[in-house]
Amino acid sequence: MKERYELAIERIQCMVSEDKIEEKYSAYCLRTAQLFLTLNDIFTAVNSGGMEDVSTDELKRWNVELYKELRGGEYETSYANPRVSCKKFGREEGGVLCYFYSRFRDGILDAYDGDREALVLLMELFLQVYTVLTTEDDPVRWLKETLYYFVHDYDEYYTGKSVRRKIDPSLKRIVSIVMDSNLAEERYLYYYGENITENEIGTAAYIRSLPQETVELMASTYTEGYRQGFVAAGIDLSKKETVNIHYHIGFERVVREAVRQFEGMGLVPVIFMIGNTQSAGVRTTPANKQYLYDHRFDDALYLNHALVKQKLSHVEKTFAAFKSEAGGFAGPAVIEVFGEKLFVPETKSESPAYSPEQQKLSVDYRRDYTLIQSRYIKEEERSFTIIAFPIPEIGQDFEAIFKETIKLNTLDMDVYRGIHQALIDALDKGDHVHITGRGENETDITVKLHELKHPEKETNFENCLADVNIPVGEVFTSPVLKGTNGVLHVTKVYLNQLRYENLRMTFRDGMIVDYNCSNYGSGQENKKYIRENVLHNRETLPMGEFAIGTNTLAYKMGRKYGIEAKLPILIAEKTGPHFAVGDTCYSMSEDIVLHNPDGKEIVAKDNECSILRKTDIEKAYFNCHTDVTIPYDELGDIVVVTKDGDEIVLIKDGKFVLAGTEKCNV
Repeated sequence: MKERYELAIERIQCMVSEDKIEEKYSAYCLRTAQLFLTLNDIFTAVNSGGMEDVSTDELKRWNVELYKELRGGEYETSYANPRVSCKKFGREEGGVLCYFYSRFRDGILDAYDGDREALVLLMELFLQVYTVLTTEDDPVRWLKETLYYFVHDYDEYYTGKSVRRKIDPSLKRIVSIVMDSNLAEERYLYYYGENITENEIGTAAYIRSLPQETVELMASTYTEGYRQGFVAAGIDLSKKETVNIHYHIGFERVVREAVRQFEGMGLVPVIFMIGNTQSAGVRTTPANKQYLYDHRFDDALYLNHALVKQKLSHVEKTFAAFKSEAGGFAGPAVIEVFGEKLFVPETKSESPAYSPEQQKLSVDYRRDYTLIQSRYIKEEERSFTIIAFPIPEIGQDFEAIFKETIKLNTLDMDVYRGIHQALIDALDKGDHVHITGRGENETDITVKLHELKHPEKETNFENCLADVNIPVGEVFTSPVLKGTNGVLHVTKVYLNQLRYENLRMTFRDGMIVDYNCSNYGSGQENKKYIRENVLHNRETLPMGEFAIGTNTLAYKMGRKYGIEAKLPILIAEKTGPHFAVGDTCYSMSEDIVLHNPDGKEIVAKDNECSILRKTDIEKAYFNCHTDVTIPYDELGDIVVVTKDGDEIVLIKDGKFVLAGTEKCNV
């Protein structure tokens, strides 16, 4: 491998001074060659003395050089932009070359990892592309063939690496950054290899200024929530060995304290990064969210049934090889952030898009991956926790919002336990719940509830305090689908960091039968946007959850600072009733016996889709769960209707009116 690396980098060094390539491709190849030469400098530094021997100025220069072409207006001239590549090389050829260019950028994290093999594969791929561009009369054909066989031949390597990094505690580079770096200086931020902005610098500086007891409080709220999740589910945490820590760069001081606290529970940290995604592991402020959006369906260039089947076999093989590590995995502990600039994506015709067959393959792959994973990481033996904090981009009130968020995350659970119990006692008398909007909100929906056979010892709703979902503040259930009908509407909402204007979904017997929004001028574009990003390329999804959020302090904070749209779903879902489309909250763990603080067993865990797990598991799960919240100022009434037709009003014109819940009206 060392010999292959040396041969590849030598060939790329020579390429910079060559003039044999056609002018049409010269700038593309030169930019890519320069990228790999920079990555070679980084790789050499990592493997010779480590980042500690590199000056801070050089670390910053590398960061600017690697990410500047994605930032701001620079992206409009980058070959990573499908519109640029397609305009330069034509639709078909440009699409493939854009994919390759984005793939070559994956080498950034490989260089910082010191991963020689990963860099070799990418450099050799670039040399193949270079050969095609300089020798072939039909470059499109050979570029496509090069792409397909690269994906085919190295899928076992990449799939294995992807699975392993999530469960293998021997991969310690990121843990070392957290535990061994001098956090009193900002230079360690550049050890990751990710895009570093004022968000990361400012977050680290602010947390550096906090007293130790505040940092310990933030960490213990997070780790104790994790532990309590196991207690609530009756799962023995002592049998587990690893915890997967997710966080945003800049929170290292909190994470370091959390690692120490997790070690006190007998858990070793696993921390990983995945390039070109902000969905898992260590995250940072993206250099360009449009870039991520443009490349979200890149696999449409090659995805077929054979590759999916092969990839799933490699997933199975890797989990089997790391069966012990998977069995010791306790679950993720996540620190989310909020406050980034709001983003409305542009849907580009030049970006790859799935065919109908590929849409089904993508859905099937995610489902089957989850089923394989669940055999090795058993859902009934794991838990999680998630907490959120703001970052400086939220505005000039960052520090004040941060302090209020700490208060939100540490609210008195005893107070909310009683409020929730009053709501649950009323809800458990119901046959269904009727929810309406007010003002411009046109929500009018009926949610059907499970029949309680033994109401003296059973309940439909979970009393959600502050364990797995921090902060405190909701009661929730899995509705019966048949009989759940009506319209869910919100005038504006952010789901997974994407904005939706006038999002409207119509349900019939719990399934989405129609949907639309007003983001774009074309109804077809609006439907496509929702189908891709909410339905995840499915024809429909069920209503997996109905909940009533009780954290009006979070709602008040959002209004006070004008940040409602920037609140993460973790907090936003507590600021009003919300409805999740996709799986239930108990997906793949329905048989775990759970009790509320009053001792009643929670029995509403299945619906007509999830119960199919007992007869046809492939039809039971959708591997997605997206919460849509109606804010209090758009909420009309929430009324429980009993079998006899009696009505119990919980909320009237957005105000809590049920006895015992009045403290929510802040």
